[in-house]
Amino acid sequence: MSKKEYINLIAENGMIMERMLARINQLPSQSIGYSRQQLGILVGLMATGKSRLKEIAHRNGMPTPNLCIMFRKLESDGLVVRMVDNDDRRNTWYCLTPRGKKIVNQFRDAVMGTIEYFCRGLTVAEEKQLTEYLGGINKILQHVEEQNA
Repeated sequence: MSKKEYINLIAENGMIMERMLARINQLPSQSIGYSRQQLGILVGLMATGKSRLKEIAHRNGMPTPNLCIMFRKLESDGLVVRMVDNDDRRNTWYCLTPRGKKIVNQFRDAVMGTIEYFCRGLTVAEEKQLTEYLGGINKILQHVEEQNA
């Protein structure tokens, strides 16, 4: 296989995954009561543990003032907490509360249920093959990501 072939396959797979994710992301967020953007921020905080506002804004491609408005809502709902850095009081860290973690887990469960629904027609052999392929692809893409971090 040539380099051009696997690059085309990555692009094609990316587009297929984007279409699937768009459908997946529409479904559960409405039943949980938060927008997809809010849930994305909460999921990111679950992954990082804590982050500064600028890091969160960069990761989500949002202007910091817009993010501040969103965080006021998430904070007032008891999903995130703000902590001042004791070493450098100019820094403020954001992290999930136990209630925020519960919302993220509800969202993940809903997403997993939707993925399971989409894959309901796969045979056992197809499930096994997909699992093997995706595991290998994830490992390679993590390596690529680490190289380009």
